[in-house]
Amino acid sequence: MPALILPDRNIVQVDGADAGHFLQNLITANLDAIKPGEVRPTALLTPQGKILFDFLISKSTDSGYLCDIRADQTADFIRRLTLYKLRAAVTFQTATDTPVIAGWDGNAPEGALSDMRFPQEAHVWRLYGIGSVLDAERPAWDAIRVAHGVAESGSDFALSDVFPHDVLMDKNGGVDFRKGCYVGQEVVSRMQHRGTARRRVATVTAESELPVTSEPGTEFDIRAGDKSVGSLGTISGTSALAIVRTDRVADALAKDIALTVEGIPVTLTLPGWAGLSFNNGDPNTPDA
Repeated sequence: MPALILPDRNIVQVDGADAGHFLQNLITANLDAIKPGEVRPTALLTPQGKILFDFLISKSTDSGYLCDIRADQTADFIRRLTLYKLRAAVTFQTATDTPVIAGWDGNAPEGALSDMRFPQEAHVWRLYGIGSVLDAERPAWDAIRVAHGVAESGSDFALSDVFPHDVLMDKNGGVDFRKGCYVGQEVVSRMQHRGTARRRVATVTAESELPVTSEPGTEFDIRAGDKSVGSLGTISGTSALAIVRTDRVADALAKDIALTVEGIPVTLTLPGWAGLSFNNGDPNTPDA
């Protein structure tokens, strides 16, 4: 049962009589769909429909919620929530003494929450606080995210640069298309109904180690001939995550054009749990 503390994550507690109503009108997920014992992906968007903050959310009490978010985004997140608060009976507090633990395989410890971004058979869970043997290192956590196509901001995409569809939030329960209005909802709903999503998270696989660098901001392009189809995010040995233009990948595959990263041949696959394929360049075409 591998597990580790994620020091780059924080918990923001949202409490108060109006907490549920307040969040329901702001974020992409449907709070009514969150079950006890699970944590779901969600996002707070810009009015233009791009992800301003991505985080995980779970219920803490009858009137409270826990937001599991990047530590370096915590202050900005609370400021943004405060901007929308107005007269709502809601409070925000950072749980600085609560470690965020991720684990997988085996039996989850008491109090753990199923991470709904992953397929059920992966047995990935989240635990807020002590109560687990910590016997894994960060590369192992990166590897399981890469294997299952689970992207996170910072390591895989920049905030305010992608739509929820780009990172498969329309497929993992991070967006609810029937719950009603929230910030950016009109744009996201239009993309869904018109099928205009053209970027998706893919897993990149190579026969040799993929290039890494310690230089901040460095990106390695995935190329089809002289055309870029995307760039690498989290790298784990011979595999990586990437957000790719599915139409360009489909065109390359149809024309038998090799895909490469820094000259290294690679293959791209869309996560099986998403039910998508590169067929005909349409990212919303399900696998046969």
